[in-house]
Parts: sequence; C-alpha cells; structure tokens
Amino acid sequence: MPSIVKTLRVVADPNRLRILLLLRAEELSVAELQEVLTMGQSTISTHLAQLRQAGLVEDRRTGKSNLYRPAARSSPLDEILAKAAAEIPEAQADQAAMRLVLKKRQDRMRTFFDSVAGRLGKDYVPGKSWKSLAEALLRLMPPMVIADLGAGEGSSALLLSQRAVRVIAVDTSAKMIEVARDQALRAGVQNVEYRLGDIEEIPIDSSTVDLAFFSQSLHHALHPARAIAEAHRILAPGGRILILDLAKHRFEEARELYADEWLGFTESELESMLEKAGFHNIQTSIVHKEPETPQFQTLLAVADKASH
Repeated sequence: MPSIVKTLRVVADPNRLRILLLLRAEELSVAELQEVLTMGQSTISTHLAQLRQAGLVEDRRTGKSNLYRPAARSSPLDEILAKAAAEIPEAQADQAAMRLVLKKRQDRMRTFFDSVAGRLGKDYVPGKSWKSLAEALLRLMPPMVIADLGAGEGSSALLLSQRAVRVIAVDTSAKMIEVARDQALRAGVQNVEYRLGDIEEIPIDSSTVDLAFFSQSLHHALHPARAIAEAHRILAPGGRILILDLAKHRFEEARELYADEWLGFTESELESMLEKAGFHNIQTSIVHKEPETPQFQTLLAVADKASH
C-alpha cells in the first residue's frame, strides 16, 4: 500500500495532476503526452516514473511504445482530481489537445486503409478466411437488416445482401467506401447502403437493425468495448451481434503491417465486453487456425440483445 504522505506529495505537482487528468480519460504514450503538454520527453518520463512509484499509474506495451493509464479505475484521488480539473487553468486545453492527438492516431490507421483500398482483397489479411466466414453465415437468420461494421471493401456486405432485406456498410475510410460502392454497382446490388463513420460512433439510429456484424474490424478500434456497446444500441430488441476477429496472439509486427490496435482477443475478454454491453446468450469459439506462421486463429462470438 503506497504511503499516503508520499502519494499526496507526488500529486501536489500541477503537471503531474495534468497527466493524471489526461490518463483518466485515455491511455496515452510518452510521445502523445509530450505533444499535449508541450514538455520535454525526459520531463514527462520523470513525472510518469514518480507516479508509477506512488502506485498511481501503470503501463502496457503496444508495439514500440508503452501506453500509460491509471493504476485503478476507482481511487480516493478521484475527488481530488475532479476538483483539480476546475482549478488548473491548462486542464481544459489539455483535454482539447488530447482529442487532436487521438484523432492523429486514428488518422494513421485510416491512412493505411486508404493506401490499400482497391487491393486489400488481393493481399493477405490475417484471420480473414472463407471457412471462418462460412461458419458465421451458417448462424444468420434471414431476412433481416444487417449492419456490417468496419466493412472495408464490402465483400462481406455483398455476400450478406443476397439474403438480407438491407445491409448498412460502415467504414472509417472514404477510399474503402468508394471501392465498395463501385463493386456493388458492378454487381448490380441495390440493397446495400454505404456510410462513412467510426464503429465507436456508428452512424445508424438506435434499435433499427437485426444483426450487427464485425468481421476482422474490432481489433482496429481504439476502444473495442465502446464499439460493442454501440452495436448493442443500434440493435432492435431481440437482435444479434456476431463478431469474427483474431484470437489473442503475439505477432507484434501486425501493428505496423496491418494497422492493428489490438493483438486479438481471448474468448473471456470478448465475453466480458459483450456481457458489460448488455448482451446475453453469449457463445464464443475458435473456428479456424492458419497453418502458416504465425498461425493466426479466428475467434467467433455471437450474442443476443434482450427482446424487451
């Protein structure tokens, strides 16, 4: 148990309070904190080291850097931090600067998908296989309104459109949407609607779709739990969520090669996120394992929204 006196001494510094306020809202790297606070890297690192020693922050490795976050969601310091937010002049500007930094993080991922639009299906995409997709399709209940979330070039949307009343394909990349629309036009498909948007803020009205479908898109979300909660919001009572994604792996190069934010998920992690979002009848299973190194595995999860 960290010393109360030591903890109070550490948080007495206004700059360390600014860091704690930022980390309460979002996991951030040293470079991102440096950009928000306009301080030197050594200064930020020193502050973080003192906060870690006091047991106030922790970090997790992601690619070539570490992301920092509060050591506990609930803390006796919460009330102090809430008051500090109103008393520190820079706090409001810090939050605005952080939003810009996070937008840059998302833009880097969007740039990757813009760069491969038109050829993604010809290149290798980890976890995307016809076997796993077929496993998912067997569990669909037509006819229905389907939201294809993180639709990419729209291959799944076109396949789903054969039995769906309507498919709403959502993707954050304008280039991907453009390619998908062209493919649908050439195929003569008229029941697919393409919308530009983030899967964490889905541009679909609440309670209007029967199936929310994530196919190898959830590990690109900054906050997968938010995306799942959004899926719950747009589903009509009795609707179903279906997730195809990578099972947890250690292939760190995927972050650079495929703009992956997360290295897959365990079955228990998906089950926990689905349960917290309000889903029930949760089922998860590994439906495919690739023979080639690094032997990615595809994880399937399905769950239902309550009918009332």
